[in-house]
This record gives sequence, C-alpha cells and structure tokens, in this order.
Amino acid sequence: MTLNLPGQIAINADRLAHVVPRVAGVVAEVRKTLGDSVEAGEVMAVIDSRELAESRAAYLAACKQAELASATFRRKEILWKEEIIPKQVYQEAKLALAVARVEEHTVEQKLLAMGISLQQLHVLRREPLESLHPHEELSRYEIAAPFAGTILERHITLGEAVQPDAPIFLLGDLSTVWVDLNVYPKDLPRVRSGQTVTIGIGDEGPDTRGKIIHVQPLINEETRRTFARAEIDNRDGRWQPGLFVTGRLETGSVEVPVRVARTALQSIKSHEFAGTGFEPAHAGPGQTVKGLLQTVVFVREDEGFEPRPVVIGRGDDRYVEVVGGLEPGELYAETGSFILKAELEKGEATHEH
Repeated sequence: MTLNLPGQIAINADRLAHVVPRVAGVVAEVRKTLGDSVEAGEVMAVIDSRELAESRAAYLAACKQAELASATFRRKEILWKEEIIPKQVYQEAKLALAVARVEEHTVEQKLLAMGISLQQLHVLRREPLESLHPHEELSRYEIAAPFAGTILERHITLGEAVQPDAPIFLLGDLSTVWVDLNVYPKDLPRVRSGQTVTIGIGDEGPDTRGKIIHVQPLINEETRRTFARAEIDNRDGRWQPGLFVTGRLETGSVEVPVRVARTALQSIKSHEFAGTGFEPAHAGPGQTVKGLLQTVVFVREDEGFEPRPVVIGRGDDRYVEVVGGLEPGELYAETGSFILKAELEKGEATHEH
C-alpha cells in the first residue's frame, strides 16, 4: 500500500548558523556576499574593534605581570629557603603570583568568549608588540565560517558599525535538507520514524529517497493535520528550500488476484452500455438506470478497447483492487483512458442526433 503525502523542502535547521561578530566595531572588510560558498574556518568579514584591542592589550599586560610575579616568587622562594628573608615576604610574593595568574586567566576567558582561539592567544603571547605583523594588529577581528556552507543572508556593509549581538550572516549547509510532509490524523498510524520515503516533483526529474526522522504527534488546531519530517541528500543542489514535493510512503503490501492502475478507471453513464452486452454493477439483472455512473476499465477486445464495468475494492494512490469484472491476464488501457471515454461519449452524442 502506498501513501502519498504533500510536502515542502525546508532548510536543515541543525546545519544553520546565525553568525554574529561577538564584539562591537566598524566593518573593515567584507569578503563574502549572498549565495557564496564558504569552507569551514574561511574568513567572511573583518571588523576593526577598539573593545577587542583593549582586551588584547589587557591580556598582554596580564601575561607580563604574571611572568614578573612568577620570577619574583622563584627568587623570594630561594632566599626564604636560605633563611635570608622572612617567611612573610615569601608569602607576599606567593600571593602576588596567585593574583596575577587569576587576572591572566580572567582576561584570557574574556577573549575566548569573543571568539579568539587559544592558538591565536598563544601567538599573541609569544610575539612582542613591536614584532606583530600589520594583519595581526590588536583591533583586527576576523569573522570565520563555523562550517562549510552557503551564505543565505548578509546584513553587513563596509564601514558600518556593528554590535556584538547583531546577526551579520546567515550560513546554511544545504548538502542535506528536510522535507516536511503533511499528515492527516487518519494516516498518522501508518507513518513512523525510520521509514523510507520517496520524494518527487511529479514528472520533473528523478526521485530521491530519504528517512523519516520525526513524526509530530500533535495535531494543529487550525489545519487539523500534523507533519512528518524526512531528511534527504542534496549535494547536487537540486532540492531547493521552499520547493513543493510529494512523498510516497510504502506502508505495507496486500496480495490481490487482480489490480489495475488507478489511472485506468473512468466513470461513464449506464445508458452508454446499450448494445455492449454488459450491465451496470449497481442495477438489477436486466435493468438499466438512466444517468447512473458506472466505474469502468477499457479492456482490449478484437475490435479495439471496450468499456468493461468493474467492481473495485481496496487501493492506494497508484493501484486499486478489482473484485469483479476483470480476469487475470486481460489487457487494459492503463493510460489514455480519458481519451477513450471522450470518443465513446462523442459517438453516443452522434447516435442520439
């Protein structure tokens, strides 16, 4: 049995990032724009930040202070052990070292919170200020991509002032996308996480397959339906967010003696069977109810395709069981049956005139 579910392609929110500068400053460079692809760690923009310069300078000062306090402590420790200085002087040096290290750690954590890496801090700590490369100036803040993806939004202009919490880029990894499929309450028992679903856009290109990763158990009060979410591969970029699709879910199979494609079924009026040797399934023996619609399948006969009344049973969106009117192996018109119906009605109209 097949269940067709309408749906829409959506961005994988687990691979979406709002990039913020983390520090206040003025935009010095903008290297990426809308639609550009970026690699993980690639610089997208550069900000000139006085706040960052002050924090880096405070870090350098704290590092130097800690180095000096450490050297002083080691010297005082030796003198105390040789009983040259009193214990109080040694303890004062020890306390000064502890305070200096706390200050150094505090400024270091502040820089890490601003997005400065430990590697950058180690480089800054090793190199004296006068030897820094122009591109390593204290106020320079590089905004790098957290992962490989595509720039979906850009809210940054050269020379503008930005705030730490202002989203300046929206970055998305579109190598996988979500498909949100609409599910009505009656179909909910047939949809489960882990099921394989086939996603397609009608006749436009090949289908793809994915897995159901979530089924929302709550029914929307306004639409009276819920949704199932599937994840599909999109490395070729074909499945664009916002695209309307259909998900085909195989919910089980039932063996039936005779089945036909649903596209083969047509409904015609019972009086059009006059002279065909067949009677409408809903009329009594020998009776013809004028205007009654009868489900038929056009079956291959010696002189072409003729309408055959059928009684249908279970079915899905593609196939339907035939419980009466057809025998296994008979040939029928799977497609184009509407053309045969039109020709039959045209011939009937000509006969009436």
